[in-house]
Amino acid sequence: MLFMVIEHFRDRDAAAVYGRVRQQGRMMPEGLVFRDSWVTADLGRCFQIVECEDTALFQQWVAQWTDLVEFEIIPIAQGTQTAIAIAAVSPMD
Repeated sequence: MLFMVIEHFRDRDAAAVYGRVRQQGRMMPEGLVFRDSWVTADLGRCFQIVECEDTALFQQWVAQWTDLVEFEIIPIAQGTQTAIAIAAVSPMD
């Protein structure tokens, strides 16, 4: 399953977050798979695509970052998958 993870850097302190990543890596437990990320121009937020089957793994990961990051974790589906699902229940005439 795919998730959009929105990280809000506490106090807009991207340097602290990236410093920890340099020293300790992402610290994701096995089974939580990082796909890609984007950071806002003001360095206040990071948007990540993460894949996993066990959402409890997010709790392990988040617990290691709560001092520097506030998280939003949103289950997502690719648009093509959504179009197929919707067509199956609401076929076009």
